[in-house]
Amino acid sequence: MDVILEIWDTYLGDYVFAQAHPARSAASDYFDVHNTTTSSWQYKPASAYIEFEPSPYAYMSAWDRDNIFRQAISLWTITVIFGCLLYFIFASLSYWLVFDKNNKAHPKYLKNQIAMEIRQSVESFPGMALLTTIFWLLEVRGYTKLYDMPADGPGMWYEFLQFPCFLVFTDALIYLIHRGLHHPLIYKHLHKPHHKWIMPTPFASHAFHPVDGFSQSFPYHLYPILFPLNKYASVALFVFVNFWTIMIHDGEYVADSPVINGAACHTMHHLYFNYNYGQYTTLWDRLGGSYRQPDADLFDKEKKMSDAQWKEQVKGVEQMTKEVEGVDDRVYEAKESKKSQ
Repeated sequence: MDVILEIWDTYLGDYVFAQAHPARSAASDYFDVHNTTTSSWQYKPASAYIEFEPSPYAYMSAWDRDNIFRQAISLWTITVIFGCLLYFIFASLSYWLVFDKNNKAHPKYLKNQIAMEIRQSVESFPGMALLTTIFWLLEVRGYTKLYDMPADGPGMWYEFLQFPCFLVFTDALIYLIHRGLHHPLIYKHLHKPHHKWIMPTPFASHAFHPVDGFSQSFPYHLYPILFPLNKYASVALFVFVNFWTIMIHDGEYVADSPVINGAACHTMHHLYFNYNYGQYTTLWDRLGGSYRQPDADLFDKEKKMSDAQWKEQVKGVEQMTKEVEGVDDRVYEAKESKKSQ
């Protein structure tokens, strides 16, 4: 994250903080960039691969680039902006190119569902970003095991091994956290908002309570605290994680696999609540006795939209809703308004 922060400061942050919190009182010559600098801060590139020569404005704020409050404000802003961009770009592409619009005719599809999914996501981003910023600060201030070059890590072999290690570690912890969020004392306060969507669209991928959303992302931030991780791999994995989260909510049942926790497995979770808590694989659900194999009909284009399949799903949903939530307070689309699109 330090590379991202350096780019941000170079092209925007330095100018903003030079004006918002100047190093000296405003004077007629303040923005004369030829003046002698007033900060003792010295530029050190965040990476050996790229370097951004700072402008004079980098030295003109009372809060230089190493100031923890400035870093926190910048990192929170970056997380909100780029989190929203990733969400809207990938979720929109998934919705228009992958999501089967016929799912909107499902009996458990909610009235104005997409608008509600987007609203809940957007409202949650600032809170999730605030909690995430704590861990970004640990990264940029050197309290993690992130490294820049392969020579700084365990070795070239680890440049490849770090990816499966990261996925195995986070998959296991997310399973435990996600299952814990379904505990009756926790579910109704934190996780229930995400289960509002019985038949989710890609826009439901980030529609969480802020604490719920952060809790399930916590393993991603814990990994570089405990284990080495290339900083560029960290950014790539962060993008992948967001992409995967959208993909398992896209309603396109491709991965008919006993190993991969794809959209079909995650649909079982949204329909029947207490199954398939895993993120990437079915391993931990199988070990924990919470795996539910997706119905074979879901992988048949015609059968997955059949009345028989939907009636069976509705029966199971209503039974599990009564068991888990007691009362179903969702408002569904009126049957007469539903049309295949």
